[in-house]
Amino acid sequence: MNRVFSPFVKSLFVAMLAVSSIAYAEEHKAPAADAAKGEQLYGSGDAARGVIACVGCHGPAGNSTITQNPKLGGQHAAYVAKQLADFKSGQRNNPIMGGIAKGLSDEDMKNIAAFLDKQEAKPGAAKNKDTVEAGKKIYRAGIAEKNVPACAGCHGASGAGIPAQFARLAGQHQDYTTAQLTAFRQGARKNSVQMVTIAKRMSDDEIQAVSDYIGGLK
Repeated sequence: MNRVFSPFVKSLFVAMLAVSSIAYAEEHKAPAADAAKGEQLYGSGDAARGVIACVGCHGPAGNSTITQNPKLGGQHAAYVAKQLADFKSGQRNNPIMGGIAKGLSDEDMKNIAAFLDKQEAKPGAAKNKDTVEAGKKIYRAGIAEKNVPACAGCHGASGAGIPAQFARLAGQHQDYTTAQLTAFRQGARKNSVQMVTIAKRMSDDEIQAVSDYIGGLK
């Protein structure tokens, strides 16, 4: 009798264990991001915790008018949350953002990111017509002789990026993009090994050209 039912009993036990594990995971899964709470933090901060409002530097709906500060409207939630976490841990070095991020919980970061993801990004425009064509070639085809891959391969032909993996770039301030590529090249920003490797192969002129082209993408 035991030999006849043993496989059945074992299968039943495994099935019950799997169901229990799923039920536990559902019961204890992380809460969904709350864009409304993110909007509140973004627009007003939280004085009780010493968290300052993001809007002062990054503008209404994430559309910064300060060219040194990135436009965040429409940026992928997973990317924003990762950058905030990197600022908090020190993996991405920035004294201002590091100090701000230390006051944010993981939930705060996800909420702010969810809010920004839902905003509409305002388009930008290329500044220098003389460099746009060179920037276009780099963005779409890379620089073969330097083993620089096309930016479009990861960030998309229109600069829309890939959620959870690669940032949206379309319309980003040229000054900001140039500063970040330069920081990757110099090792001041290290939270993307891939970008560090690529930027080290680019000259100042190439960085400026591709940054200008990105600024005009829509």
